[in-house]
Amino acid sequence: MGVLDGKVVLVTGGGNGIGKECALLAAKEGAKVVVNDLGGTLSGDDAGDAGPAEKVAQEIRAAGGEAVSNSDSVTDYKAVEGMIEQAKDEFGGLNAIMNPAGILRDGMFHKMSEDDWKAVIDVHLNGSFNVTRASVNHFRDQEDGSYVLFTSTTGLIGNIGQANYGAAKLGIASLSRIIAMEGERKNVRSNVIAPFAWTRMIASIPVKDEAGRERVERMKNGMRADQVAQLAVALCADKSKDVSGQIFSVRGNEVILFDQPRPVKSVARLEGWTPETVRDHALPAMKASFFDLERSGDVFTWDPI
Repeated sequence: MGVLDGKVVLVTGGGNGIGKECALLAAKEGAKVVVNDLGGTLSGDDAGDAGPAEKVAQEIRAAGGEAVSNSDSVTDYKAVEGMIEQAKDEFGGLNAIMNPAGILRDGMFHKMSEDDWKAVIDVHLNGSFNVTRASVNHFRDQEDGSYVLFTSTTGLIGNIGQANYGAAKLGIASLSRIIAMEGERKNVRSNVIAPFAWTRMIASIPVKDEAGRERVERMKNGMRADQVAQLAVALCADKSKDVSGQIFSVRGNEVILFDQPRPVKSVARLEGWTPETVRDHALPAMKASFFDLERSGDVFTWDPI
């Protein structure tokens, strides 16, 4: 018996990396799977190829599972509606969506083009809207449904050269939480994962020094896409119905729970504030609690377990 026996799951970005591992594991755990992947380049600037999604679907079928492929883009709302209908037509329903589909167009913000900004926001943030909005009423009507969306430590913590990606990924974390809040009474749950895994997306990030090369080797050996899939699949299982609105990370064999923004310090002035008193009193009073401009790598300093 698998943890997803009888479930129907849609996996976007399922032709490569984390999405592929999610699709394969979901099928192994008993789910019928719609494998979606545009089959495009990492930057998302080509027409795509149906091959990667179908190849994964074939692998699932060869292992005795049930799967169909879809090569539409998550940026097209009508096409996403078609994915939902495909799941219903082929397998009789839909119970969960895992949405790791993504692209990268990195660059320093002062050099970033409008096209590069919009392309990344469109795939990650708008794509997450599309897959959730197109399916949420189905989930609400059947009073069952699980979303596993994907954020990043670039959004939660920060990384230089990824303003577009970070903005989209932090937005996804907020989207997921509000979906979880609004869906609680209807058993519609949503969680996000900030994955650490060696994929073609991570492989595209330039390495500038020896320390960076050493870190890359540790990532290759210690942080794999199949490790991320274990949590993603678990969050879709019935026994995880009490888990919603959370931010997780997977780093090697670690499963990490993130905190969520809450007040850390407050100062008050009964007579009110002026720019001068804010400058001279409020800001100095809070300065000890300010956050440093740390990057993701400054926070996760230990080798993967």
